Amino acid sequence: MSCYKIALVIGSLRKESFNRQLANAVVKLAPSEFSFHDLQIDDLPLYNQDHDENQADSVKRLKAEISVAQGLLFVTPEYNRALPGVLKNVIDNASRPYGQNAWAGKPAGVMGASIGTIGTAAAQQNLRNVLAYLDVPTLGQPEMFIHVKEGLFDDAGNIGAGSKEFFQNWMDQYVAWVRKFSG
Repeated sequence: MSCYKIALVIGSLRKESFNRQLANAVVKLAPSEFSFHDLQIDDLPLYNQDHDENQADSVKRLKAEISVAQGLLFVTPEYNRALPGVLKNVIDNASRPYGQNAWAGKPAGVMGASIGTIGTAAAQQNLRNVLAYLDVPTLGQPEMFIHVKEGLFDDAGNIGAGSKEFFQNWMDQYVAWVRKFSG
């Protein structure tokens, strides 16, 4: 049986963010041969092209962790109708210098949660545009614009019973997507 290492990119630094809760809950729905590694992003410098030739150790670590992954899972909040600056910084650091894009060719899934009724639709579209440019094949369907409300998570932090089938279907599609590109 193959083991699939997935780099988990949570676009929020807040410890109790809805998107961190979502990421922690949804990865439990993956088959046992999928392991998720939460990328550390809180110590990355702001991207500066002047540092391309001498990247910080935290950037080198990030790129190394991405390079060994067979897939990516982005879980993003939405700030001001766009992806958060911290997530854009992660993407920029790992895609530079030009010609050394760590993201290229890695199959990805995108989801996000918000208290707003459209979930994170605008942020996800913004992220998808960036990922397309970076040659990241991204699962298109089903989409996951999650409106956070009572019952989304149960008391143990799992996906609530009323939403579990929907999330399981998404995970099944994501698993097939990663396998398609890793085979």
